Amino acid sequence: MINFSNTSIAAQLLLPILLAPLLGFLTINWWSKSLKGNAAGYLASGCIGISFLLSLFAVTHLVGSQEWILTDWINAGDLNIPIGLFIDQATAVMLLIITGVGFLIHLYAIGYMHDDERVNNFFGYLNLFIFFMLLLVMGNNFLLMFAGWEGVGLCSYLLIGFWFKNSEYVKAANKAFIMNRIGDLGFLLGMILIFLTFGSLNYSVVFESAKDFPSGNSTITAICILLFIGAMGKSAQIPLYTWLPDAMAGPTPVSALIHAATMVTAGIYMIVRSNVLYSLSPMALDLVMYTGVITALWSGTIALAQTDIKKVLAYSTVSQLGYMFAALGAGAYASGLFHVMTHAFFKALLFLAAGSVIHAMSGEQDIRKMGGLKSKIPVTHFVFLIGTLAITGVPLLSGFFSKDEILASVWLENKFLFSLLAITSVMTAVYMFRLYWLTFYGQFRGSAHQADHLHESPKVMTIPLIILAVLSIVGGYAGLPEIISHHHLLKEYLAPLLSTAGSRMGGHPSHVFEYTLLTLSVFVLLMVILSTRKHFTAPKGVPKDNESELSILGRILYRKYYIDELYETIIINPIKKISAFLYNIIDRYVIDGIVNGFQKIMLASADGLKYAQSGNIGTYIFAMVFGVIAILIFNMFN
Repeated sequence: MINFSNTSIAAQLLLPILLAPLLGFLTINWWSKSLKGNAAGYLASGCIGISFLLSLFAVTHLVGSQEWILTDWINAGDLNIPIGLFIDQATAVMLLIITGVGFLIHLYAIGYMHDDERVNNFFGYLNLFIFFMLLLVMGNNFLLMFAGWEGVGLCSYLLIGFWFKNSEYVKAANKAFIMNRIGDLGFLLGMILIFLTFGSLNYSVVFESAKDFPSGNSTITAICILLFIGAMGKSAQIPLYTWLPDAMAGPTPVSALIHAATMVTAGIYMIVRSNVLYSLSPMALDLVMYTGVITALWSGTIALAQTDIKKVLAYSTVSQLGYMFAALGAGAYASGLFHVMTHAFFKALLFLAAGSVIHAMSGEQDIRKMGGLKSKIPVTHFVFLIGTLAITGVPLLSGFFSKDEILASVWLENKFLFSLLAITSVMTAVYMFRLYWLTFYGQFRGSAHQADHLHESPKVMTIPLIILAVLSIVGGYAGLPEIISHHHLLKEYLAPLLSTAGSRMGGHPSHVFEYTLLTLSVFVLLMVILSTRKHFTAPKGVPKDNESELSILGRILYRKYYIDELYETIIINPIKKISAFLYNIIDRYVIDGIVNGFQKIMLASADGLKYAQSGNIGTYIFAMVFGVIAILIFNMFN
């Protein structure tokens, strides 16, 4: 039973926030055939808009952490799991990101998907996706988080493979779904170990009990590593990252939703939520930090050579997620969540702006066939420039504050990893300005048909772009560095829920370091901007159409280090061969042979025994008397 007594206003708003997108999904699917034109788009957007407004109201009335138990769910032996909703500072930040950015993506999708024959299904899936993401961040225990975790995995499969008539898109959807199951197994095992250790899956019980464990405890370390395996899959870290670039098969609004504001940030949120556990495991934090830095560098190099506008942004997302994990591994949980927020703004902006470019180019995604679009789609050009400046860390834009904060955090923990992350930051500027110059400057390299149909996107698409551009500029002011202000608003807001047990963030970088980092960042960015403009606006800077004309290094990067081919060779093909052997030999000849053998024995026995049924009464009487005598003799000797 739902109990309203002793429940705060903020907690009571959680259920309508959660149910609004679910209601949108159910309504759209129930009335799918009746909804014409953009009706489904506006209905879906309205439901997310309601969730956003309620989230704003709930956040403004939030005091500390608040929980609302709705009803019992599972009661089996010692396992007692209720359905409860939970909100604290981390939940509040995620709620505003998911519903706010999600609402803008929904609006944009009205224009982008308006002529698709299955547009109603599309918006239904989007609403369902938001519902599961909200469940993930609002649930009061690990099992509810896992339910939302699996739900967004299902919806991502439906959305990535939305245009299922293309077999390659279906393969991409399958790849995302299957690869995430690998990580999810780690999460599931982690939950089992949590229950065996703490006797509960409720956050309040687990985190309070964990405080009694010493730092470095092997059980806590095992739990953290298993949970991180889940995060590696969902948030696309090495080696479970290859699904995310292929997820570009989905419509562009899906790319923005999955890669900017929701699904891929689930792993970050899970570690922030479990910071009490991770702060007790230096080994797990080291694993998180090293994995994040290596992933950031690895995917950044791949982005340097891609020619699909969405693939460049996809590998950029993998790299930025690596930044976030590096921050978490350094113990800078607030910095990681800070970058989740700024990344949601500028990456959603970049993906949606890329969609606007694709829309203008009649579906073309190859940057080798673009160029000179600045004057043709001026609004898209302007917002794409803002997004590029933000992600590359240009001072006073959002990415500058969060990225430099992460670099400073890693500097305090590991100077070598800091150097790798700094190199990655330079590469980010290179591949993003390469993308910018090749798309908007130089000569137009598309077809005459594309040139005749170049046009700016409608207002329903450009208005969300402008709003995201503004957020990409001002979003970073929630976390000003110490050289500007002693009040880091987001850190102060998140402070009550972040553990200090075993904390690595025992100090702050000196002002000399921060000024040096700022100066070098500006200098390097200027060099990158000038050099990339000179190179990529000239005809010789356009990537080669023929792969054979690339250098050996260029070919390796273009083919993404042949990792997909490696996985195909060492994992997929052996599994296929083992499956073929099991089917052709074990299944057909051993298992089927045993089953069919029993059938043949029964048939042969029945065929032989049928002659005993002669129909002769004398024979039956003889058999009956013989049987009675045999029984008597048997009883006499026993």
